[in-house]
Amino acid sequence: MKKAVFLLAMIFSCAIKTSAQESRTSYNFLRLPVSAHAAALGGDNITIIEDDPSLMFHNPSLLSSVSDKSINLNFMTYMEGAKTASASFNRIIKERATVAVMAQYMDYGKMKQVDENNVQNGEFSAKDIMLGGVFSYSLTERLAGGIAAKFVTSYIGDYNSIAMGVDLGLNYYDPDREWSLSLVAKNLGGELKAFDDEYGKMPMDVQLGASKKLLNLPFRVSATLTDLTHWDYKFINHLVAGVDIILSPQIYIAGGYNFRRVEEMKIISGEEESSHGAGLSFGAGLMLERFKLNLSYGKYHVSSNSLTINVSYCL
Repeated sequence: MKKAVFLLAMIFSCAIKTSAQESRTSYNFLRLPVSAHAAALGGDNITIIEDDPSLMFHNPSLLSSVSDKSINLNFMTYMEGAKTASASFNRIIKERATVAVMAQYMDYGKMKQVDENNVQNGEFSAKDIMLGGVFSYSLTERLAGGIAAKFVTSYIGDYNSIAMGVDLGLNYYDPDREWSLSLVAKNLGGELKAFDDEYGKMPMDVQLGASKKLLNLPFRVSATLTDLTHWDYKFINHLVAGVDIILSPQIYIAGGYNFRRVEEMKIISGEEESSHGAGLSFGAGLMLERFKLNLSYGKYHVSSNSLTINVSYCL
């Protein structure tokens, strides 16, 4: 077990040290939240311990908390004309090991096709597809590790690109104190086939997070530090914070704040500046024994609203 933990720690260390400050990345749909619960908590959360299959898209080690034979379907409205859907199914194969398959689809809708004189001569569509497999293993009673392998392809009109990548995750959960700590390296990889002669990187993101249920109170607070390989902007803008109000073991409501999104979406009008609610998010969930329903609302652009829904059922 110690060798496994050491190996994962070395992989994370190498990922941080070798990450270039690249300005060009592809497949940025992989940055969008899949879990409605994570979306409600600000869009990035890697530490919530729940029987929720959609959380494996954010941290593969969280698959260890999911019931056997769970079917998960997800849908999200993004900006105008763009929608994304995803799905997963998992099996417990041994006492400590769980595997899953997952898929994600992003449709950007129809766009105008124009010639060099800006005269429209048709339309084209753009879409992204991800197919993947996840493996999680409980290294100890409190420590779990996970890896997700992804095959990604992107289409813009008649052009196509292909990439491969992996996510690596670790989670430590203390059920007595209800502490959860996680470290994740997402989208390690790059293009195998590019749209042109310049090969792009996948949107790598190293994240560190913590969640804590307050003793004798119905609150759970979460904080996630994102984009830890890039420090060319303010520290506070790496932070995503959220709070759950746990009304019962089956029902929660949640809210979150994404500092970077608020900063990036600010619009200056005269002497005033406002992000028009971008960066704020909230949601709720119903977590029954076999059926789960999660909903969230957020803004990823000042001009549009986004809704995310997750439905899961344990066979």
